[in-house]
Amino acid sequence: MGVAIAGSIQAEDGSPLWFNYGDQRICFERILRSSHVPRVLIKVHPDCRVQVSAPETASDEEVRAAVQKRGRWIYRQLREFRAQLQHVTPRQYISGESHYYLGRQYMLKVMEDSREKQQVKLLRGRLEVSAREKSRERVRELLSDWYRARAREIFARRLAVILEQTLWVGEPPPLRILAMQTQWGSCSPNGRLTLNPHLVKAPRDCIDYVILHELCHIAEHNHSERFYRLMKQVMPNWEQVKARLDGMASRLLNGAF
Repeated sequence: MGVAIAGSIQAEDGSPLWFNYGDQRICFERILRSSHVPRVLIKVHPDCRVQVSAPETASDEEVRAAVQKRGRWIYRQLREFRAQLQHVTPRQYISGESHYYLGRQYMLKVMEDSREKQQVKLLRGRLEVSAREKSRERVRELLSDWYRARAREIFARRLAVILEQTLWVGEPPPLRILAMQTQWGSCSPNGRLTLNPHLVKAPRDCIDYVILHELCHIAEHNHSERFYRLMKQVMPNWEQVKARLDGMASRLLNGAF
């Protein structure tokens, strides 16, 4: 879910692009998008980066004017994400930490044993990690592999269920699992779905929302009115679900990269 990045650029003189909202200067990164799509698309990421997708034919001033029109919305998004980040403590991958899976929090228990098989198990409301050493990086790698395996299984299962209501999709699309910093998912021009394994930490309705979003792109690759009408048909409350997922993003991705 999001815009495919073809390349990023700065202002013509090489300086960062920015605009003023009140007494605050907000910088943004300009992303090239297809010239066949005249609209400017603005994305505020949970790490407070602002990316603006615009066709190469649009001048910096035209892009800046389009962004300024959404200044209030951008400012409010940044304020919300900054508030979230203030309460996020970087992951240490030690016993006692809380980690998410399918929208629920589980306490992490790390056990060191050179003789045991290195693995992760979900037992009695805890995520138990058996490792030959209790290094932060090793525990993170084991958890990452576990999340990826669970993601592949759950995403395939949810996709099969959702395909029953997406009648415009002829054949089940190929599915790829890829960790991404700024996207939960994407859909290629030939219909291949790519989903972020960290999405498996979110509630099921959030997972369904991202899958549906990408399946709607098979029918309409741009975020057009037709695209949003289709989203409304298959998930009438998608905006509320999206807001819930956006609100959890900083916690779900905390320490993931």
